[in-house]
Formats: sequence, structure tokens, C-alpha cells
Amino acid sequence: MAAFSAARSAADLKETFAAWMTEQHWEDMKQLFESWVRSLDAATGKPNRPDVDLFNHYLRANLMSGALPHEMLDLADQMREFDLAPNTASYNLVLKTMVKAREVEGAEKIVERMLQTGIVPDDESYNLVVDLLLRHNRADSAFKYLELMLKSGYAISSPVFAEYVRVCVKSGSLDTLASIIEKCKATEKNKVLIPQWAWCIDIAEAAFEANNSKLAMFGLEFLARWIAHGEGSKPPIHRSVDEGLVLSAFSAAGRTCSSDLLNAAWSILRKSLRQKRAPTPETYLAKIYAHSSIGQLQRAFGTLREFENAYRNFEGIDKELFSPFTSLQPLVVACCKDGFTTLDSVYVQLENLSSADPPYKSVAALNCVILGCANIWDIERAYETFEAMKEKFGLTPDIHSYNALLHAFGKLKKTEEASNVFQHLVSLEDVKPNATTYSLLVDAHLVNRDPKAALAVLDEMVDVGFTPTKETLKKVRRRCSRESDFDSDEKLQSLCKRLNLRMGGETRRELLYNIEYSAEY
Repeated sequence: MAAFSAARSAADLKETFAAWMTEQHWEDMKQLFESWVRSLDAATGKPNRPDVDLFNHYLRANLMSGALPHEMLDLADQMREFDLAPNTASYNLVLKTMVKAREVEGAEKIVERMLQTGIVPDDESYNLVVDLLLRHNRADSAFKYLELMLKSGYAISSPVFAEYVRVCVKSGSLDTLASIIEKCKATEKNKVLIPQWAWCIDIAEAAFEANNSKLAMFGLEFLARWIAHGEGSKPPIHRSVDEGLVLSAFSAAGRTCSSDLLNAAWSILRKSLRQKRAPTPETYLAKIYAHSSIGQLQRAFGTLREFENAYRNFEGIDKELFSPFTSLQPLVVACCKDGFTTLDSVYVQLENLSSADPPYKSVAALNCVILGCANIWDIERAYETFEAMKEKFGLTPDIHSYNALLHAFGKLKKTEEASNVFQHLVSLEDVKPNATTYSLLVDAHLVNRDPKAALAVLDEMVDVGFTPTKETLKKVRRRCSRESDFDSDEKLQSLCKRLNLRMGGETRRELLYNIEYSAEY
């Protein structure tokens, strides 16, 4: 081996190493290099001196032979005996041994030494140390090196990016994940990075739960890219998201008032359904909630129109889905946000749409206006809208219309008018009272401080087959207590036993009610 190495120049040795690396003759490479550096140059008679690239071949041979990290560090330090300084490739070989041995602290120190000595780490250096940090769930340290990597314009490897996504989602570091994704999108080399489909869904779900609209947008964008990629492949792969995910997106959009998130979620849903069926009622209601929370009333009523067109004549549809007291409550709140100004604007738009081509006439939309008027204590507007439903719009009020009007009278202590509305409703053949009707009539009597009348309505409610809620029963019990009506209270207790309902105590509420205030200090 000595005679073989003495007859070779550094260039010849590199060619030999290149051939042996393909054949994985690592031990031969080590022996040849060690013999060569101990030999004399035939031309000059001086000891052979390797350059950095040749020494890196020797380091690689030791790496592939299973050298330990401290052994690799010692070999790198030996380069100084030949007046050589380790370069980036040299340190990368050392880093690989540390990654293999899972020496996190040592790998960080190597990168810090490179930065301090002016040896610029390359993309391989950063990918190695970031991958090692992420395997040990050290996302904060990994974030620092990823930022340095992106500032230097290097490319993050797909496995490292996927691992960073996993660690951040599991640890809840959603803001840092959104920051890295945003910076990746701003660089040419990293804007194509995309997690696996399952992780895209996890990103979106975590972002929705944390109300992180920026990260949620990134998650939906990744899903849209996957869907587009599948449609463009041959044969096409039709990917689709679960409708529950889109519903969560609408809820998050409403909470964060993000119209971009709302539009992106709706676009994803349309691509997923591919016009095979209409979205579920829950999805429409979530979209109405989001538009209402953002303040986009026109779009909210437009969604209500789509909802009605899809399910108005659907057999077996629950009519409560169009109730302004429950499902459409967010739309009612949005209508009366700025008082009568908004309500008048909504009514005028509905009136204009009723004469458009094609016309749009909606009992559910007008019910929202009536209940909105009730919420701002404007009984006149509520009654006028109720009457206009029949006279101007040519529509027949439904049970929710009567309930909204009854609620308006009850709030203003117009118990007699509320009772008249109820009696008229009972006399109708096509519309009958529901549980909400009786509960609102009970509330009207309680506002008027008449627990006996409220109890009579409860008895009638039970007789027709409805069960009052605990909240309604508690309201009656409180009024009995305030009015010292012990007879009504006993009847209420008897009714609760008959219904097998336990209301529980209200000790804290009674303590607040019985506080004696004094002007003395």
C-alpha cells in the first residue's frame, strides 16, 4: 500500500477515491490516505500534503466506517497539521455523525462554531441540525436556524419541513409555524413546499381551534393545491375534504371576522362536492353565522336564499332550521346591530328583491327583521313588518313570525296584545303553536309580574304535549319568590315532580338578590 500510494499524486488519489466510493471501499480509502500522507512526493521529495477536498474524502471514509462524533472532531482538527482549515463540507460530515449519534448539543455547537469562524453553513448544514432538533421536540431552537436558513436563501428539505409541521402542531406552536410558512412562500426555492394531505388537515384543524386565521388560510391553501394537483394528474385523483372541516372553518371565520378564510373554505367545499349535492343545512347556517359576524349582511341573506332554494321543499326538513330564535339568531343580531338604521336598510333591500327578476320573497328573512325590531324594543316596526309580510310581499306568516311578534309585545309588557296574538294563532288551522310560543307567552306574563298566569300557560303547554325547559321553570320560580306567591310556587314544584324534572337550587342568585345596600361608608 505504501509503494502504491507513493507513486500517486493528489489528483490521482482523488480519482481513485471517486471510484472506490462507488464500490464502498471505505477501509481501503482510509489506509491509502494514511499511507499517502506519510509518503514523500516523488517530484519534490517533500511529504505529501492533501488539500481540503482530499481530506474530506478521508473524513467521509471514516464517517461511513462508523466513526464516533469525537473521533470525527479529532480528525477535523488534524487538518490544521497540514495548514488546512475545515470548510462547510468538512463540518457537514461531522454533523452527520452527530445526527446519527443524536448528539443535539454537539450539533448546535458545531453550527455556532461555523457561524463564529466565518464558515457559512449551507442548506445541508441547516437541514441536518434542524432535523436533529426536531426529533428531540426542540422547536424553538429549530425555528432560529430555519430563520437563518431562509434569510440565506437556502432550500428547506421536504422531510425537515414535514417534521417541523408535525412538531409545531403537536406542541401548539402555531404562530411560529405560520411565520415559517409565510417566509417559505416568499422565497423562490421554498414556495413549493407542502405537507402531506393528512398534515394539511391537522394544520387546518389546529388553526381553527386556536382561532389562528393566518395559519388556517395556509392550511386551506395547501389543501387546495393538493386538490388541484390531483385533478391535473393522469388518471385524475379526486380528493375532497370532510364537510365538518369546512364547517369548523366557517365558525373560525366568524370568530376572527376573516372574510378571506370564509371565501377560501367555501371554495374548498365547492371543489370537494363537485356539484354532486348541496351542502348540508349545518354548513349553510355556519356560513350565515360567519357572514353575519363579519358584517356582510347582503352575503348572509344571499346564503339564506341559497339555503332556502336547496331545502325549502326538502321532505322531512326540520322547520327549526329557519327559526330566528335559534338557527338564524346570528343574522338577527347582525340586523339590529346599528338599531333601526340597519333594520330599515335590510327591509328595503328585501322589498326591492321581491319585485326583482326572478323575485325573492322569504318568510325566514322577514322573520329576522321582525325579531330584530323586537330586540331594539321597536314594537311599531315589528308589527308593520308582520303586516307587510301579507300585504306587500304576499306571504303567509309561519309560526316563527307569530313567535317574533309575540316576543315583541311581551318585552314591552303588552301582555294583553301578546295574549291576543296567541289566541289568534290557536284559531288558525295551518299554523299551530310550538314549544317556543308557550315559552314566550310565559315570559310575557313574567315580565308583567303575573306568576299565576304564567303557571296557567305552563299547564296548558304540558296538556298539549310540550315539555317546558328548566330555564323557563326557573324563571317562574324566581318570579314566585319575588312576588311571595307561595301557592304558585307549590303548584310549580308539583308540576316539576310530575314531569320528573329537578331544577336545583339558586343559592348564589338569592345571595345577590338579598344583599342590603347602604349609603354609609
